[in-house]
Amino acid sequence: FFFFFFKQKTAYEMQRGLVGSEMCIRDRYMGIYQSREQKMVLMNVLSNCLKAIVNAERAGKRQVLLRPVNKIVIKFLRIMQKKKFVGEFEIVDDRRGKKIVLDLLGRLNKCGVYSPRFDITIKGMDRIMDYVLPSRQIGYIVLTTTYGILDHEEAVKKQTGGKILGFFYQLKNSLIHKSCLLYTSPSPRDLSTSRMPSSA
Repeated sequence: FFFFFFKQKTAYEMQRGLVGSEMCIRDRYMGIYQSREQKMVLMNVLSNCLKAIVNAERAGKRQVLLRPVNKIVIKFLRIMQKKKFVGEFEIVDDRRGKKIVLDLLGRLNKCGVYSPRFDITIKGMDRIMDYVLPSRQIGYIVLTTTYGILDHEEAVKKQTGGKILGFFYQLKNSLIHKSCLLYTSPSPRDLSTSRMPSSA
């Protein structure tokens, strides 16, 4: 009598024994998962930086530390600096992922990322501004175009559209603080206590 013992293959041995087509299918799905994770990380970098700026502005701070940062964050800050919403910033390379020390001016009420990134044409620019901004005269929309990252005014000048990246704006004091003056006629008690001489 002969006894045959069959050993079950491990996962490593099964992976090594894959046929070429099966290995291609495996690598394809692994590439999809990795690309999705990378896109989510790139989106979160800009969003986290803008949230940190808004929180620092509300707390009344004069500076804020942003990290990690990428090229999109730097270009976004340069547009905000050009419009005088933020001050100077310094890029520090710590060999992990760059960080930025940003000076705040107290002029920013809100900024953020618009997700998903819709395609915007020149004709649809006003419609998006009405939806995102409190008013067309207040704030800016940042777009990614074929000319680079621009605000909506420069995009209109260059007659180009693009994908919406984010926004920032400042509410004027006249819109935030509203004063009301109330005029009332004097009461008889006020006339009796008045120091002015009577006409009688």
